Amino acid sequence: MASHAFEIRDIGLYRRRRWRNSVFVFACTGATLFGVVWLALIVAELLIQGLPGLSLSVFTERTMMSGGGLGNAIVGSLMMTAAGTVIGTVVGIAAGTWLAEYGRDGKLANVIRFISDILLSAPSIIVGLFIYAVMVQPMGHFSGWAGGVALAIILLPVVVRTTEDQLGLVPQSLREAASALGAHRWLIVTKVCYSGARAGIVTGVLLGCARISGETAPLIFTALNSNQWTTRMNDVMANLPMTLYQNMTINSFIPDLVQLAWTGGLLLTMAILALNIIARFVAR
Repeated sequence: MASHAFEIRDIGLYRRRRWRNSVFVFACTGATLFGVVWLALIVAELLIQGLPGLSLSVFTERTMMSGGGLGNAIVGSLMMTAAGTVIGTVVGIAAGTWLAEYGRDGKLANVIRFISDILLSAPSIIVGLFIYAVMVQPMGHFSGWAGGVALAIILLPVVVRTTEDQLGLVPQSLREAASALGAHRWLIVTKVCYSGARAGIVTGVLLGCARISGETAPLIFTALNSNQWTTRMNDVMANLPMTLYQNMTINSFIPDLVQLAWTGGLLLTMAILALNIIARFVAR
């Protein structure tokens, strides 16, 4: 009799757990679909609005009040993103290496990690204001270099944390084996640790590059924008995010410029998507 009552309690408990599990799975599936649907709607809208304006002139002509193209903005964005990626990657990998291999659990290392985490979640417009105060005002003019440095600061914490995490995954036994063979510490780090963490570090750099390539707020205070062709980083430099913003707001009464904004948004989205796909393949 007692055994029968125990079996009934087991069945009741099983049914309750199964019901809760079904509710939880349904809620998670619904939340996932909610995000995917909005993402699909955004991409579909960009394709519908942006594809009609896609032509060769978009890449070869500069932006004009009568329309033109986005060539100068694309070139400016590529140059500032490249500058920000190079600066942020070099400094970030060096800092991440120090945290993982030398600083480790020291007080200074913990302070740097704390600052890096704060910087990771800091609004990008604050970074732009900071660079405006330390670079643009002393120089007396906006410039592509200021934009590149602002983007580098946004990229920096991503690379720092990725480098530290990936180096931490390299087995300690590999370091000890290399040390037993007489290798110096710098040789162990560059030849052994970097080889094991290369894929993860490259993935972090690509994801950071994808993030900064669409930043608009820091460029308002640093590179500003221009409708002229220029490859001089010391000048005010055209860039794609600012051009899209101006075409959809200040120049929204000109249909050709609005069309260019949609096409530019499509190109920017496809570029970020491509970087994320490449990062996925590199991480494998």
